[in-house]
Amino acid sequence: MRRITLLACGLCCALGAYAEQGRLLATGGASMLEGAAGGGIVPWAVLTGYGEQDEWGGSAFATRVETGDYRLDAGGVALAYGNRLELSYARQHLDLGSLARDLNLPDNSVSQDIFGLKVRLFGDLIYDRLPQVALGVQHKRQRDFRVPKLVGAQRDADTEGYLAASRLWLGAAFGYNLLGNVTARYSRANELGLLGFGGDRRDQHQWLGEASLAVLLNPRWAVGVEYREKPDNLSFAGESDWQDVFIGYFPSKHVSLVLAYARLGEIATYDHQDGVYLSLQGSF
Repeated sequence: MRRITLLACGLCCALGAYAEQGRLLATGGASMLEGAAGGGIVPWAVLTGYGEQDEWGGSAFATRVETGDYRLDAGGVALAYGNRLELSYARQHLDLGSLARDLNLPDNSVSQDIFGLKVRLFGDLIYDRLPQVALGVQHKRQRDFRVPKLVGAQRDADTEGYLAASRLWLGAAFGYNLLGNVTARYSRANELGLLGFGGDRRDQHQWLGEASLAVLLNPRWAVGVEYREKPDNLSFAGESDWQDVFIGYFPSKHVSLVLAYARLGEIATYDHQDGVYLSLQGSF
């Protein structure tokens, strides 16, 4: 993960001049856990970086979520062109901690690779009468399938799609700018795909709802909430919907930091998995 981040930061420095005069600060969002531009757990219709028409934009990120029983590390890169097309890659690594010891599992961690594509279909975040709408696809592939197979997952790779709509209303929240996003995801991933795809209870894709709401206190600070509906495919354990409350800090177009308190509910038989989410991103 360290090599991925260092490589992407070097790319940002080399190409940063292409987007110096691009979009407004913070309108590229942060990097979500799966690599796409958005909040922490929900993809938005915005594209990574600050490139406008005929310009490149991009980002690299590293994220850690700690719940006590589990630790999730994610890192990756994304590249966008013309504020129209985004390509992303992320790797996630989940340390199973207490679960691996209590159940004597063959592995003490699981991980996956995620390859993403997002296309802005129409609209604009600020300047159009219509919200910005984007269509995204994520292909997820397990790197170690023994534990997911053991708990009932049906496959080690899958492709899911989502449709996101985002809008920034200037001065709409008592004089502060307000950003709203809704996303519909078509998926059968268990815990983002870290526990495989499909299960002994259900093995079909289903539509899942996601949403984000953020208030921009000034050009550099944002506070908000997110919600993500999850499937429940495995009889081994329930799967809870996710929520978080976050603070985002954007000191410049090249650096952002997101700190959140995440309520993740039940994960693989362990309930009350609440913890701290911290993500650092470099952008151009």
